[in-house]
Amino acid sequence: MSSKLFGPSSREWNPLTLALLTALWIATAANWPLWRALFALPENASGRGALFVLGFAGLIAALTLLLLALAAWRRTIKPVAALLLVPAAAGAHFMGTYGVVIDPTMMTNVLQTNPTETRDLLSLRLLASLLVLAALPIAWMWRLRLRRLGPLAQGGRNLAAMIGALALGAALLFAIFADLSATMRNHKSLRYLINPHNSFYALGVLAHQANAKPAGPPLPIGQDATLAARPAGAKPPLVLLVIGETARADHFSLNGYERATNPQLAKLDVVSFRDVSSCGTNTAASVPCMVSHLGREAYVARERDQENLLDLAWRAGLAVLWLDNQAGCKGVCARVPNAMATEGAPAALCSDGECLDEALLHGLDARIAALPAERRARGLLLVMHQMGSHGPAYWRRSPPDGKPFQPECETNVLQQCERQALVNAYDNSIAYTDRVLAGAIGWLQQQRTAFEPLMLYVSDHGESLGENGLYLHGLPYAVAPREQTHVPMVVWTPSAERRQCLAAQRDAPLSHDNLFHTVAGALGIRASEYRAALDLFAACRAP
Repeated sequence: MSSKLFGPSSREWNPLTLALLTALWIATAANWPLWRALFALPENASGRGALFVLGFAGLIAALTLLLLALAAWRRTIKPVAALLLVPAAAGAHFMGTYGVVIDPTMMTNVLQTNPTETRDLLSLRLLASLLVLAALPIAWMWRLRLRRLGPLAQGGRNLAAMIGALALGAALLFAIFADLSATMRNHKSLRYLINPHNSFYALGVLAHQANAKPAGPPLPIGQDATLAARPAGAKPPLVLLVIGETARADHFSLNGYERATNPQLAKLDVVSFRDVSSCGTNTAASVPCMVSHLGREAYVARERDQENLLDLAWRAGLAVLWLDNQAGCKGVCARVPNAMATEGAPAALCSDGECLDEALLHGLDARIAALPAERRARGLLLVMHQMGSHGPAYWRRSPPDGKPFQPECETNVLQQCERQALVNAYDNSIAYTDRVLAGAIGWLQQQRTAFEPLMLYVSDHGESLGENGLYLHGLPYAVAPREQTHVPMVVWTPSAERRQCLAAQRDAPLSHDNLFHTVAGALGIRASEYRAALDLFAACRAP
């Protein structure tokens, strides 16, 4: 049987036939997440809805055939079809399994994924999707003998197929336009489920943005930066900015969550801000935005990259160090001293090329001592970028002795876990972040002889844990659920007076827009980009 399916074929096929079959396969089987989402809508529960979905499938098939007909030549159709099938199979898995969509932001995440993150996403379900939706069709296709026609004959057939596909697509679009426009207007994220056109569209947008971006370094900021004069005898500031990963504000017991996910921070007189919104729904979008002075709306609309908080601190004459325990700093630390936490970390904290977040605390004194002494004398900005609660392998984010919530989900195919086991694994990662932050505060307390310390922790974005069938993060900001944008922010300062002042703002609506100005103010930086109205500490600072 297998030899008949995958052995050499005696029949000669026209490349156009292969193009048509590929288009139909992609429009139907490879787009199952789209059809599932459409049939889940109440407006498609009727016979009219079923006809709309059928027409939409025909429209996708026609558009796909239109593209494939361009490559429907004896030597090109097989590799081009394979080029569509592989990303379609992978995209179907991730969209169908985790409820994500593939837009330019998600494609940025894909292109920046490191080997460790790739490992966390591998599963038998992914391999099954690649096998069924791509490998088997490609293997069957490769056995086919293609008919040899002259350029004019094949070209004429291809042109006729393109005209036919265009006419069919136009007719179907006209027939379903009212339903299609209403659906896409009311459910904007559905357009990013059209597979694999979503992936190629996203790549095209990123390529256009890269080409449109002016050459050269980012625009400088803080060219007028100065440091506020310190009172006589005052120590230089040491601000520890901890950028969390994938933490949800509603899973912090400091914010009222019923489980004790912050037992150590609860004993350390910290201030937790309960209504903080992120700049994006993924690391690639949020991290550069949160250290920008522009704010989310202006950052998204920017035409050219600009320097950031780290550059400002360095230009003001302060010592700066970025410590990373994740997939890099997304370019924001490119012009200041930076290091990976995995370098020199104790073996007990690391496995398979990945370290637990306590590696960020290892060897800190030596790292700080290596910074220029004249800069340290003015102050220090230390940024730690956590692995935090990075999914879907949540169980990897906490050590064996840091798992108070059991049983724990130990697979990256999250739907296979009981809901409570999934939440347990996630909450264990939050509890471990609590331990790491408590350790960081302990280290800061030891620095009080030389510095005036402060810690500010804030997550880059949140996470969906199966609510409404959604997992992970990365949905377009306009349609993202609050679970993906509501993030924790915690401040520790040894000053009881300042803590009391900050506590009065704990329920105020805040966002990542406050971060740049709050940290700049805490470091005593004065520059034209600084806005006191966005500085959380401005009202708490002695005049």
